[in-house]
Amino acid sequence: MKLFEMTNTRLIAGLLSGLLFATMAVSLDAHAASVSRPGQGFGPVYDAARETTFEGTIQEVVVEHTAGSPAGMHLMVAGPKGLVDAHVGPFMSKETKAVLQPGVPVRIVGASIELHGKTYFLARELTVDGNIVKVRSPRGFLVRTQSPRPDRARTRKTSQLGPDGGAQ
Repeated sequence: MKLFEMTNTRLIAGLLSGLLFATMAVSLDAHAASVSRPGQGFGPVYDAARETTFEGTIQEVVVEHTAGSPAGMHLMVAGPKGLVDAHVGPFMSKETKAVLQPGVPVRIVGASIELHGKTYFLARELTVDGNIVKVRSPRGFLVRTQSPRPDRARTRKTSQLGPDGGAQ
């Protein structure tokens, strides 16, 4: 009987040791993966640790997609380090697009990446004409900006008011 209990105890101890090592290996591997890769997904990877700010003047607004470059609008900005290709993405509002013209000064917060041998500056935030435009989240995901729309509910309510401001 004792031999059976001793073998059973060794078997259980061996299984628990194996489970412990497997758990440690999986958790260490998962931690290493999350630390070493700043982001995964479609498109270029934004690395917030490399974020910088620069100011310059828009030289050209490029809306036509070039093969191998990030999709969406690009601003060619002349700054202290020369001409920079700043990617602002496909989600600019009509109002923002109207302001982004050659000759306009701009302040851009973002991070540089290298893609297919060319450097792009992924804009996270633009300051144009005193207005701040969010392009990406702090983690680098493109943000869809909405054009301001009139509040239809408020328009209906005011149209139902009489000339003296009271209900008709």
